Amino acid sequence: MQKNKKSNIKNGILIAIITVIVLFFALKDDFYEKINYILSFNIWWLIGGILLVVLYWLLKAEVIKLCGNQIKNDYTFKKSLKLTLDTQFFNAITPFSLGGQPYQVYRLKKQGFNLEQGMNIIIQDCIVYQIALILLGTVAIISNYFFGFFPDNHFLKKLVILGYIINLSVIVILFIVAFNKKGNKILLELAIKLGAKFKIIKDKEAFLEKSNKIIIDFHQSAKALMKNKIHFIRIILLNIIALTLLYLVPYTLIMGLGLEMNPFIVIVATAYVMIMGSFVPLPGGSGGLEYGFVRFFGVYIVGAKLSSIMIVWRFITYYLGLIVGAISLSKKED
Repeated sequence: MQKNKKSNIKNGILIAIITVIVLFFALKDDFYEKINYILSFNIWWLIGGILLVVLYWLLKAEVIKLCGNQIKNDYTFKKSLKLTLDTQFFNAITPFSLGGQPYQVYRLKKQGFNLEQGMNIIIQDCIVYQIALILLGTVAIISNYFFGFFPDNHFLKKLVILGYIINLSVIVILFIVAFNKKGNKILLELAIKLGAKFKIIKDKEAFLEKSNKIIIDFHQSAKALMKNKIHFIRIILLNIIALTLLYLVPYTLIMGLGLEMNPFIVIVATAYVMIMGSFVPLPGGSGGLEYGFVRFFGVYIVGAKLSSIMIVWRFITYYLGLIVGAISLSKKED
């Protein structure tokens, strides 16, 4: 526990440093003009952007609830919402959002699921999220190819392709983990041998026997859950809707400054930004997301207004989740 607290403190310091650096470069030119734009956002469009993020959280919570209900009918939306909000904090403070899933498994265990069931719920959630991300990314790439929303930039093109390949690889790995019992066993045995070699695992045979049982239970549970095609399609669609709402947040901010931009192009631009930011090894994809936002939206918006929109967008979609997640964590579950 003490180790986790120290790690969270270090990540918090890293986020603060990155934030200061990003704000410095975003505000260093035309500082007063940018501050003036930030303060002049139409309050209703700003609230609209915040509501889109809240709806995203609610839909993500509904996905967790539906996955949980496949195992326990009495798993409530209230519990899944608390879990979703808590997770925003851990996703925000860890590179690649890696802190969210282990916490979710831990919390689900506290909510009455065993380890295998908790892992099943989270892997289902990860799979459908990645599928939705890739589907929207594919639509963005195809749309830009045919309609040419953004000028051909070889460097940005390589970053988008790299991000797309990484996210596609994540889906493949998740499916292997969920359904390839033999592959899991081989990887597990290799990991245990390495652990024993480096004295991390003391009783190799006992550890292997226990782990094999977990794999068998996990595989059978995952197979049974994923047979429900209606459930699978439903949670994919909910993730697509959730991501689409999240991708429309920049549109509300653009309108909030009295500008105009085709909402579909906004979705395509944000999809590109999110694909690029997925492989930035810093909490919240910091640096990469801001760079991507400025480069893609900079085709349609320029100057101080672009920087102002980017700063508010990052606050609503990243820092707000960190703050709300921290508050949610401080509240005990009923």
